[in-house]
Amino acid sequence: MKQLIGLDLGTTGVKSLIMDSGGEVLATHTEEYPLYQPRQGWSEQDPAEWWEAVLRALRKILAEDDVIPDSIEGLALSGQMHGSVFLDGEGEVIRKPILWNDTRTTEQCREIKDRVGEERLLELVGNPALEGFTAPKVLWLRENEPKNYEKLETLLLPKDYIVYRLTGRQVTEKSDAAGTILYDVSRQEWSDAVTSELDLDRQILPEVLDSVDAVAEIKPVLADELGLPSDLKVVAGGADNACSAVGNGITEEGLFLASIGSSGVVLAHSDRMEVDSGARVHSFNHSVPERWYLMGVMLSAGLSYRWFRDTFSDLEQKTGGLVGKDPYELLNAEAAQVPPGSDGLVFLPYLNGERTPHKNANARGTFFGFSGTHDKRHFVRSVLEGITFGLRDSLELIRDMGVEPEQIRVTGGGGKSELWRGIQADIFGQEVVTTAVDEGPAYGAALLAGTGAGIFDSVEEGVERCVKVTSSQQPSPENQKVYEDLYPIYRSLYKSLEEDYEKLAEFRDKRG
Repeated sequence: MKQLIGLDLGTTGVKSLIMDSGGEVLATHTEEYPLYQPRQGWSEQDPAEWWEAVLRALRKILAEDDVIPDSIEGLALSGQMHGSVFLDGEGEVIRKPILWNDTRTTEQCREIKDRVGEERLLELVGNPALEGFTAPKVLWLRENEPKNYEKLETLLLPKDYIVYRLTGRQVTEKSDAAGTILYDVSRQEWSDAVTSELDLDRQILPEVLDSVDAVAEIKPVLADELGLPSDLKVVAGGADNACSAVGNGITEEGLFLASIGSSGVVLAHSDRMEVDSGARVHSFNHSVPERWYLMGVMLSAGLSYRWFRDTFSDLEQKTGGLVGKDPYELLNAEAAQVPPGSDGLVFLPYLNGERTPHKNANARGTFFGFSGTHDKRHFVRSVLEGITFGLRDSLELIRDMGVEPEQIRVTGGGGKSELWRGIQADIFGQEVVTTAVDEGPAYGAALLAGTGAGIFDSVEEGVERCVKVTSSQQPSPENQKVYEDLYPIYRSLYKSLEEDYEKLAEFRDKRG
């Protein structure tokens, strides 16, 4: 049976898998790499470390017993969106890429709004100027590192850099181009109007393919080194959220995805290009050709839980190592001992600012309402609930656009835990389901590879053949009532703190 490789170049590491053409996962492996934060609000990584991690991951999965390298016909990547990989004329990296969760570009976002206009930007590219997007990063480079900017010949997205290393071609594809705000999501082409008004050289922008297009065959030297077929097709792939949607079967209207990775995402498939007039929900090109998706994004979903684990959970980490359990399992068990609503303790998950719905890089995390009766268990559960309330913010905005979910599929950290699935069902007020595969973005990339390699006639056919729903969880009416009472309090807290977030940002700036 033919086999396919999917790679997901994430924020914490690269996840790799090999599946057969029937959808069965044969091998998985994750290789981590560092995140560099030289200043508060800054977030960078080293592409050389991405590349070495990709090679290690490939060697690992190719050595698994069920894998037959000669049967592998396609490889595709999913990747973290918006990151800026700046290349010079020799194809060398100029400086560390600035990532999606970097918030240094507030001034550049204001500049884009002033030069292009907020309403006109929505008309031209379908999305607002936000700190996480790519175009403000290019302006930041020009204004703060002019010598580096002078070297800039090509702008790539993170996964596209790996495609370049695999094939020698510098290209991108529609779902990732959409997140730059230099790409006209409706007309599906780079926006000459935006690049012109921002005085950016149109030539730095690469050719744009469909997600299922074959870029090239893998470089012969890499095929020899890794033991892969010399005619292996490297397929363009997609942005992580688009690939996660494909990997979870979100390829028709009425299907929603709630994904909790480093960031948190609520995503709805759309057969038409639609724009939120309030510019709170993103409208991007799907990895399914000629389709789109609506998406709300919170910046610190899984990152919030990881922060809590790393900062306050030494005991769970040590105990987990001794008994062979994931520390998150132990934390979830503690949270399960606390009633819904955490006895009035509310967590705002704005560790690195927030995108949807507030578009505020200066927002910060908050625990509200704790007293001497609360203990660590309450704080754990409030983190899970606060993240899920943040996802509901996006769900409500998409509903406000007249798009109603027929089914919500949950994935990532929030899909693995029965407790967290229940919290999502209760807070969303709707049944949630899971699919058979945890590695949604990498699995989606493998399905794109199969389409690009001709194993599937279309993405939809690959999804129908391979993606299966495996579990379902209904909301508890009693718990749902608790969260309906608590959610308005959660929402009002941001408004109460909004001015203080700005004052706190000024305080931080004064002290470097």
